[in-house]
Formats: sequence, C-alpha cells, structure tokens
Amino acid sequence: MKSIKQPPMKQGSLDDFQTPGIACEPLIEFLDKNWIIWECSEGKGNITNFFKNKDFDIIGSDILTGNNFLEYSPDKFDCIITNLPFSKKQEFLERCYSFKKPFALLLPLTTFETYKRQKLFKENGIQVIFLNKRVRFETPNGNKGKNSSPWFSTAWFTWGLNLPRDLMFKNLNEDTLKGGNNNE
Repeated sequence: MKSIKQPPMKQGSLDDFQTPGIACEPLIEFLDKNWIIWECSEGKGNITNFFKNKDFDIIGSDILTGNNFLEYSPDKFDCIITNLPFSKKQEFLERCYSFKKPFALLLPLTTFETYKRQKLFKENGIQVIFLNKRVRFETPNGNKGKNSSPWFSTAWFTWGLNLPRDLMFKNLNEDTLKGGNNNE
C-alpha cells in the first residue's frame, strides 16, 4: 500500500515555515532605499539575506534568539517586513499598527476571516499585494521547491507603503516557483 504524503504544515510546527527571500520581490518598488527595515521573525534569515543582497539596510531579530517581537523593538527602524508565526497574526498586526510605521506582513488570505481583524483593518486601513502563485516555503522537515507549497495562499498585507491601489496583483518570478536560489 502506498503511503499518503502529509501536507507540509502537518509535518512540524505550524509556525515554522521559512520564507524564500524572493517572495519579497513584489515589495521592492514600494520601499524607500533609505529605510532601515526590521525583520522581526527572522528564522533562518532568508528575508534578511534577500534585502541585504538588494543593498537595503535591514535588522533581523527572532524570538528564538531572545527578541520577542511582542515585547522588543530595535532602537531605530523605519519599516517592518516579515513572515510572522501565523498563530500570532492578531498580536503582530496590533503591534505593527501601534508603531505607526510602514509594514508588510506575509499572511494567509484567511487573515480576513475574523471580525476582530476586519475591525482592525477598517479602523487602520490595509493594502494587500496578492501573489499569482503560492509561495513555496521551506517547511519544518526541510522541503523546498515543488513539494513545499502549503494548501493556502498568502499575500503581503501592508500599511504605510502607499501602494497606488488598495488591492494589487503581482507575479512571483520563476525561481520562486521552482524553489531556486531564494536569497538572491
């Protein structure tokens, strides 16, 4: 009998999906090159490395290295960009809004589904960049590429980036879709 392969999210922590840096490409045109970006859920550093390779000034921190985003902030930063632990999306959104600085959070589309978050978005505003394909995350078991897409779609939930429209649609490049070198 053939064994049934579990979806990536069933093989480890629901919050341990490392973002391929290239998933950040759709944000580049909306970022100020003079900003200091804070990647507050750095994990293995894929997003941090991506922006460093694009000559952005970026600070990385993570709860695993003693810097809990819900309690810590660096002395200076201009923008937050992260793929946060999805189980903490409400808390992260509230904290991001409290800084009153631009942010871009990679979140599942189900983020729209609760009254509490809908109220938060209505009161503060939100702009969303939808991606044409699912992001192929690095899964808890180390999968990358073709077999690492979750069953759900994600989008960049942004505030303060002054997108030309509240809803934007962007394409991920082929390296992302093939699981290529994601930090360049």
